[in-house]
Amino acid sequence: MTTNFEQKLKKYAELIVKVGLNLQPNQRLFILAGPLDVAPLVRLVVAAAYQSGAPFVSVIWFDEQLTKIRYENAPRDSFEEYAGWTMESLLSGIERGDAYLQLFGTNPELLKGQDEDLIAISGKISSKHYKPISEHQSINSVQWAYVASPSPAWADRVFPDESPEDALAHLWDAVFTSCRIDQDDPVHAWEMHIAKLAKRKQQLSAKQYSALHFTAPGTDLKVGLPTGHIWEGGNDLTPEGISFVANLPTEEVYTMPHKDRVEGTVSSSKPLSYRGSLIENFTLTFKNGKVVEFSAEKGEENLRNMLETDDFASYLGEVALIPHQTPISQMGILFLDSLYDENTSNHLALGSAYRYTLEGGTKMTDEEFAKAGGNNSLIHVDFMFGSEKMDVDGILADGSSEPLMRAGEWAFGV
Repeated sequence: MTTNFEQKLKKYAELIVKVGLNLQPNQRLFILAGPLDVAPLVRLVVAAAYQSGAPFVSVIWFDEQLTKIRYENAPRDSFEEYAGWTMESLLSGIERGDAYLQLFGTNPELLKGQDEDLIAISGKISSKHYKPISEHQSINSVQWAYVASPSPAWADRVFPDESPEDALAHLWDAVFTSCRIDQDDPVHAWEMHIAKLAKRKQQLSAKQYSALHFTAPGTDLKVGLPTGHIWEGGNDLTPEGISFVANLPTEEVYTMPHKDRVEGTVSSSKPLSYRGSLIENFTLTFKNGKVVEFSAEKGEENLRNMLETDDFASYLGEVALIPHQTPISQMGILFLDSLYDENTSNHLALGSAYRYTLEGGTKMTDEEFAKAGGNNSLIHVDFMFGSEKMDVDGILADGSSEPLMRAGEWAFGV
């Protein structure tokens, strides 16, 4: 790679530490990373963390090839086994006040052709062990962030017609552009971007729509919103008021649906990579908030297993709005990674809601949160359904409606 690439990679690492995590002096950092191809970026992040005053940085590596080897060779009755110490270590760090980072560059079709039932069993066990971590995420206990680093396997799936070297370089260029690394001062560029998203989420929170109505080819869906819902986007705040950006990149504003007030049908607009395989061209039909019918041209069994993870995996936990004319969308790249693809279109998430998207939600008991319309599940899986053909109407408390988005773009300014 060139010196220019190395400079951009260093800027990316600094952005992750300074903007994504906003790591504080004397705050430890816990990193989950994989595959081993992402090591150059991880090392730069570790250096930037120490330079920011971190007394200790801990890294746990996940080699995805070991996961594939397990599915190819392990006893069929052994897939409920799990190395619980990894999540126990992370949980201990979060409870101590450590920031944590997930840095991955996974192959979106790593487990293509593997036994779907075993993937479901392993995934459910993994989700159970991760649940205490996701509960901390739901209330923003500490700064956390999820970022991606291109790997050869990921690049090959995104650009299959290019040479391995060109594919990897092309994907890195796309990541740098998406994260504003190609701008003179990426940190300042992100400050401006966050400020713009802040205006939009404040505007939507003030509206207090009772529901959103989405229409597009294959989609006619009404998503009810609970009283006191809060729109978020851009940055988040810990209970101590420390700002951080959980997803780099991010273009969305989002809130929680009322889990029992979703009606109609939604069709996906992009493939979903889930548990190492793709789910494509799928449709979900909701009644009283729950998925009652579903189909997929590819990966239907994977979709079924996801919806059956637990009693509330088939309910929604997030609704997000993104205009079609975002920098990421205009690249025209199918990233096959939800972190990037979700920032190209309106999307929904099956599973748990973020408690901070409801007024008083972070202090509610599970029962109170559920009564207010919040969903609690082992999973939180974003899928894309927006496009340049989508209209969105905001339904007000009196039953009247107003245009919110037309042809994939905001119908009014901020």
